[in-house]
Amino acid sequence: MSAAGDRLQDTARRAALALPDVSHGHPFTPGLDVYKVAGKVFLIVTDDPDEQIITVKCEPEHARALVHRHASITPGRYLDKRHWISLGPGPGITEPLVTDAVEDSYDLAVDRLPQRDRPRTR
Repeated sequence: MSAAGDRLQDTARRAALALPDVSHGHPFTPGLDVYKVAGKVFLIVTDDPDEQIITVKCEPEHARALVHRHASITPGRYLDKRHWISLGPGPGITEPLVTDAVEDSYDLAVDRLPQRDRPRTR
């Protein structure tokens, strides 16, 4: 079953907030809910009801495969299109897929942190 836009966004928010040392706010604009770990962005949730998307970090090869497999996954909006993807509601966009995308994005952000800045548990 596909996740509708509001469920997609709620699922992404819940997944992000369940991870260690996550902060969130609106540093760019009120319409973008930004989630960070140790100051590094790993999730952006667009609050626009007409464009219910989330944007996450993704390894380039995996990103290409997801974009190829799902019509509602596109190269990341506003960011490096090789390393970020945007997910919108549509066929195949399930809650487990969204949760996995958020967790993978978080892990990529954490992997790029100095050891001293990394969360202690996960």
